Amino acid sequence: MKNRFLRIFLCVCVSLPLFAQQASQPTNADRVTAAEEFRRGVQAYYRGAFNDAVMVFEKALSFLPGESRILEWLGKSYYRTGVEGAALQQWRFAQEAAPGQLLLQNRIETVRERRTISPEFDETVRYVEAGFIPSHTNSDILFRQPVSLYPLADGTYWVSAYGSNELLHFDVNGIILSRSRGPLGGFDRPFGLAQLSDGRILVAEMAGDRISVLSPGGTYINSFGKKGRGNGELLGPQYIALDSVENIYVTDFGNARVVVFNREGDPLFSFGKPSAKFSGFTTPGGIAILNDQVFVVDTIVGSVYVFDTAGNFVQTLLPEGSIPGCESLCTWEGALLAALPTRAVYIEPTTGKYFDIARLGNAPMRITGVAPDANGNILLTDYRGETIQITSRMDELVGGLFVQIERIYTDKFPAVSMELRIEDRNRNPVVGLKNVNFMVTEGKRPVTNMKFQGAAYKDTECDITILIDRSAESNAYHTQIRDAISEIAVAMKGRGTLRIVSAGEIPVQEGAGNPATGTWNDFVSRAAPSSRWAFDLGLRLAANDLITAAKKRAVIFLSTGTVGDMAFEHYSLNDLAAYLNNNGIIFSTVFMDKTPPPAEISYLSNSTGGSSYYVYRNEGLSSLVSDILFAPNGVYILSFDSALQTDFGRAYLPVEVEVYLMNRSGRDETGYFAPLK
Repeated sequence: MKNRFLRIFLCVCVSLPLFAQQASQPTNADRVTAAEEFRRGVQAYYRGAFNDAVMVFEKALSFLPGESRILEWLGKSYYRTGVEGAALQQWRFAQEAAPGQLLLQNRIETVRERRTISPEFDETVRYVEAGFIPSHTNSDILFRQPVSLYPLADGTYWVSAYGSNELLHFDVNGIILSRSRGPLGGFDRPFGLAQLSDGRILVAEMAGDRISVLSPGGTYINSFGKKGRGNGELLGPQYIALDSVENIYVTDFGNARVVVFNREGDPLFSFGKPSAKFSGFTTPGGIAILNDQVFVVDTIVGSVYVFDTAGNFVQTLLPEGSIPGCESLCTWEGALLAALPTRAVYIEPTTGKYFDIARLGNAPMRITGVAPDANGNILLTDYRGETIQITSRMDELVGGLFVQIERIYTDKFPAVSMELRIEDRNRNPVVGLKNVNFMVTEGKRPVTNMKFQGAAYKDTECDITILIDRSAESNAYHTQIRDAISEIAVAMKGRGTLRIVSAGEIPVQEGAGNPATGTWNDFVSRAAPSSRWAFDLGLRLAANDLITAAKKRAVIFLSTGTVGDMAFEHYSLNDLAAYLNNNGIIFSTVFMDKTPPPAEISYLSNSTGGSSYYVYRNEGLSSLVSDILFAPNGVYILSFDSALQTDFGRAYLPVEVEVYLMNRSGRDETGYFAPLK
C-alpha cells in the first residue's frame, strides 16, 4: 500500500509541470478577448485617459501574458501618467519578450538618462559641427561676409551680411526665407543685430554710422544716430545689447566707447573713456547685458569689462590677453558666449571661469558672431570663410531626436491626422520644423497625401489652470489671490480656457471658462484652508484637464511660500515633474509674499520651463502669460490618407514617422484602430 501511494505521488509530481505548461498556453478565446481589450486600451490612450489605458492593458495582459506589443503600450501609458519607473520596467519586459527592438531600446535609454540628475555644465561639454550654410552654390552667390546673427523663438534667425549689404532670414533647414536691404539707398555695411520686445529689429550700420530700425518682417522703418563724436553720435558702430527697460547699448568702435539710447532712439549718455578706476577702451567689440550688468569685450586687448547700466565701471571680469581677437558676445542660460577667430568660448559671469565650448579646427576662418538658437544649437558666422556654422552637443548629435506620436485621430478614416512631440534627448522642444522634415509610412510604405497641418509653437492662445495654495496660512492672502487671478485672466485677452483648482486637504475644482467672461474678480474659494492641504493631489487635478487642452498649457501655482507636510504624501516630486513634462505642461509660481521659493517648487518650475513671480512686482503679471505663449513647444500635426485594410475596425494599423533636421534625426512607430463598422 505504501509503495502504491508513493507511485501515485510521483506521477502527480511529474505531471504538474506539464499541466501548468498546458494551462499557461492562451486559448483562442483568450487571444480574442486580449485583442479586444488591447483595442480599447489604444483608444483610451489616444483620448488622453491614461489611467484607464493602464487598467485595460493590464486586463489584456491577464489573457495574453508576456505579449510584447501590449507591454510596450502599457509602458507608454505609465510614461504619460508620470510613473516612469513602471514604464521602464514594462518596456524592459517587452524587450525581453521580443529582442532586437532598437527603437524601444533607444526610448529606454533616453528616458533613463532624463531621470538622472544632469551634471553641471563644465569644460567637458563640447559642441561639434552639425551642419553649415555656404555663401554660394555652383552657380549663385547667396550672401557675402556674414558678421552677426540674431535667433528668434520660432527657430529661425536673422544674419547680417556685411559684404552684400543685406539681412537674411533663415529657417531651421538653412533655407533663406527673405532678404532685407534696408532703406532706399540700402544698408551701409550692416553689423550687429538686436530685437525689441515689440518685434522691431535693430541693425548697426558700421559704415553708415547709424542704427536702422526694421519691422519684424524686415521692412525699413527709420534710423537714428549720426556720424560724429558728440552725444548720440557714432563712428563705426558694431554690436548692440538691450537692458531690462530696453535701453539700447551700442559699441562705438571709432570713438572707443559705448553709446546708450532709449528704445525710441533718443540719445542718453556714453561711457568707456579713461577714469580713475578704468583705463578706457582700446577697441570695444561685443557687448551683452545680464542681470543689468553690462559686459563689454575689448577685442585687441582680449579682456572683458563689467559696468552697471549707468555706465559705472564695476570690475574686470577677464584680464588682458584672456580672449584675444574676441569679436561678439551674447548671453546664454545665465552665462556668456564669446566668438573668437576659430572657436566659441563659454564664460561664467560671476567667477570669470572660461573654457572652449566649440572648436572649428585650423582652417582659415574668422568667427565674428555667436548665438544660441531656439533648438539648443550654437550658431556661428564665419566672416572669412563666408559660411554659417551650426554646432550641436556631441551627445545630442549621436543620440538624435526624441520623437513621440502622442495622438491619432481616425474619426474621418481613411483620412488620418496625428500629433507628434519632437524633443532633443534633454527634453528641449524642437521648433521650426516644416513639411520637408517629416516622412510618414504605414508598414514601411510611404503614405499618400501627407500634409503638414500645423505647429503648436505658432499658436496664439494657451489654456491655464490656476492652482491655489489652501494652507492654513492662505487665509491672510485673500486679496493677493483675487488680484493674481484677475490679472492673469485679463492677460489672457479672452483667448483659451482658464480653470481654477484649490489645493486643500481634498482638492476642489472651482470652475472653468473663458477668461474674459468669468467673474474672476469676485473669486472666493470653496475649499477650506487646512494644515493638511495636499499639494500633490491638487497639482494632479490641475494638470488632468490640461492633458487634452490647448497645446500651449500651464499650471500657475499661487503660493504662500511653503509646501506643507503633506505635499508629497501620494505622489513623489519626480513623478509630479514627469507627469507635467511628459504631457507638455509648464509649471510656474506666483508668490503671495516676497519669500525665497521652496526648493521643491523651484525644481518643478525649472524642469518644466516655468518661472517664479511676485504677485505685486513692478511690471505686473501680464508677462507671465506672454512667457507661456512664447515658450518653445515641439508639438506638430500631420495628416495623411491611409491605404490599409481595417478588418471592420479590428485590425491594428501600423504607422511610422521619421524626422530629419540637418545631421540629426529621430523616429517613432506605433499603431491605431479605425472606427468599428
